[in-house]
Amino acid sequence: MKNNPEQRRIDIPVLAIMLLAIVALILPGCRKDESRELYHRFQDKSWGRYNLLSFEIPFEKANTYNIYLFARFMPDYQYETLNFNMVMNTPSGEERINEYQMEVKSKSGNFCIECGKDSCQGTILLKKGLVLAKPGILKIEIENLTPRLSAAGVLGIGIRMVPLGK
Repeated sequence: MKNNPEQRRIDIPVLAIMLLAIVALILPGCRKDESRELYHRFQDKSWGRYNLLSFEIPFEKANTYNIYLFARFMPDYQYETLNFNMVMNTPSGEERINEYQMEVKSKSGNFCIECGKDSCQGTILLKKGLVLAKPGILKIEIENLTPRLSAAGVLGIGIRMVPLGK
């Protein structure tokens, strides 16, 4: 029995569509909840006093999350702490405001955060076990509270959202 060329043309697209449909059904079930991370890099390696950073983190699943701020520093960062204010707005309309102080250097001037060859990175927990009851966008604004016009030696600021629940 000879293969009909027209029959092959029909079978290949149908097979491809079926394969794509199967993959589309399987992949979401295999996907684990992953952390979300947004990062703002400072081109001039300095965070201006009045440079308000805004982060909008979309999430598709109601869950409980830990929210972290992380900052990357140059070796010449001169302050012992990084002082900042956070305003967080949840999709349900709740607003949370808090001031934070990230320990960066000891009194002797040595970094007390994780350092690599060219930079150091500090992390601070902003909210532990934040229950977000409905999907949407978590909005976070971070304001530099360093007492100078600019905090030289800051490479960037990021927000990390880590799911805790199912």
